[in-house]
Amino acid sequence: MQTEKVVAHIVKWLKDYATDANIKGFTIGISGGIDSAVTSTLCAMTGLELLCLEMPIHQAESQINRALNHIAWLEKHFDTVRSRTVQLTPVFDSFVAALPSVKNEEERFMALANARARLRMTTLYYFAGLKNYLVAGTGNKVEDFGVGFFTKYGDGGVDLSPIADLMKTEVYEIARYLGINDEIIKAAPTDGLWGDNRTDEDQIGASYPELEWAMKMNAQGKEPTDFTGRQKEVFTIYYRLNRANRHKMVPIPVCEIPELLKSTT
Repeated sequence: MQTEKVVAHIVKWLKDYATDANIKGFTIGISGGIDSAVTSTLCAMTGLELLCLEMPIHQAESQINRALNHIAWLEKHFDTVRSRTVQLTPVFDSFVAALPSVKNEEERFMALANARARLRMTTLYYFAGLKNYLVAGTGNKVEDFGVGFFTKYGDGGVDLSPIADLMKTEVYEIARYLGINDEIIKAAPTDGLWGDNRTDEDQIGASYPELEWAMKMNAQGKEPTDFTGRQKEVFTIYYRLNRANRHKMVPIPVCEIPELLKSTT
């Protein structure tokens, strides 16, 4: 990858899009992960206003520290960057308290994890509307178009996606080029939605390089039966998630009414 030219291309695309839309800048959620670090830096490089939001919900201290350190790094290097911490833990706890109780708490862990992402999306759009900003998405190609590893109307609810055509390994390459903090580059990827230290690989069952390989094989029309051993295991994981999460990656289905039924004659 021609990293320098790719960075310049994305920065120009961001600036042109915002200018054409008559928008003052961007807002983005900073998680302490590689994707939000790279995306926020690219947004800052446009010279337009950037509001970085840190929105903890029972967050691990290590994630909060990485997020705050990155924001401080951005503010040091770019004059147009501003930041705000919005403590969403009380909001989340109030939401959970308002819900009916369940016999087995584990049954609703996924629903509540997605609720965290949707609370953050709502907060991002509050500030975007307040300041005439666009919400910048942080999803990469494997997550957004491969396995659908994002929350529908949560971190998937954005105005534009600067790095969604980049594989995760390419995001890391850009991070090193941009000089992103080493603690972020070395940290294991995690969505931070569970209140513990589980990683993306823990949840998915495969690493991002493995998923990138599977995505390429899928594009070539391969089937799980074409592989053996670990390759078969990884491809089966990708194959299953790609199909199970297709509803996230395609337009919302619309029930089209035949013209004949609309006619009164």
